[in-house]
Amino acid sequence: MTWAIAFKLLAILVAVAIGWIVGRMRWLGGGKAGSQPGEEGDPARVLANAAFYIFVPALLFRTTARLDTSTLPWAFLFAFFVPVLAVVTLIYLFERWRRKPGEAVTAPSVKAITAGFGNTLQVGVPVAAGVFGEQGLAIHIAVVSLHSLTILTLLTSLVELDVARERGSRSFGATLRQTVRNTVIHPVVLPVLAGLAWNATGWALPAVLDEVLQNLGTAVVPLCLTLIGMSLAYYGWPKSWRGLSGLVSAKLLLFPAVVFCIAHWGLGLQGLPLAVIVMLAALPTGSNALIFAQRYRTLEAEVTAATVLSTVLYVATAPLWLALLAWVSPW
Repeated sequence: MTWAIAFKLLAILVAVAIGWIVGRMRWLGGGKAGSQPGEEGDPARVLANAAFYIFVPALLFRTTARLDTSTLPWAFLFAFFVPVLAVVTLIYLFERWRRKPGEAVTAPSVKAITAGFGNTLQVGVPVAAGVFGEQGLAIHIAVVSLHSLTILTLLTSLVELDVARERGSRSFGATLRQTVRNTVIHPVVLPVLAGLAWNATGWALPAVLDEVLQNLGTAVVPLCLTLIGMSLAYYGWPKSWRGLSGLVSAKLLLFPAVVFCIAHWGLGLQGLPLAVIVMLAALPTGSNALIFAQRYRTLEAEVTAATVLSTVLYVATAPLWLALLAWVSPW
């Protein structure tokens, strides 16, 4: 772990701390007597909705519309996304199986995204550039270009299926139609599909539109980081750490272990490509997990705490994975 990467992690925690101070001091309002976190008008909720309905869609549309699929390293993508999506699905199924009576039907999907969605930009890009150089960063960016598309689309489909089932649709066909409609007409999936459709035309984005989308997209990172701190101030730390520790352990240990085993011993990857995708899987929880949790008003405190805790613990776990990779398959 180099000093440059350590400073990047510190900068992330400082941005979170600023958000916590803003929330704690109630500088944006909210927190009045008798009010509860998550109520309409709650500043954290307003910022989350702004991110979910404006800034994240702009980022996703621009990314997919400009994606050059001809240059993507499909072998590396296969080695990363197959095990990651498999583990995300297994966590979702496990959490759904063990869901307690009275627990939100959306909880399994929220837990799965907390354990499976990594901070590929704020943490991942500095790590890839600082440790692996320009060639490693190119592989990292290629995987990141499909990261939100795959994981968010999968979990959005699963959570909308659960919501439709909970609402008591009369038949499987009705449930399926409602799930498809709610999944497609969604602030995450719809801009991705629209971006892919634009990409298929081969047209370049008009300069003005591209500039607008870029400006909106650049707000995602600082907004989400301060939102984590504000949510921590409003929702507080969860009372039980049992489930939280499991989610953090899965993110920092289980995911990179599965990717490492499948990519190295199953698919024969070695050296730099192996190291890049394993460190991608080892990243701490990304801020999009909180946006997802607040979208469905489920486990906001747990997801907020998991994001902060996994980022802090990443300082200890990242060097361990780098040491293992350097020993097994040097790059």
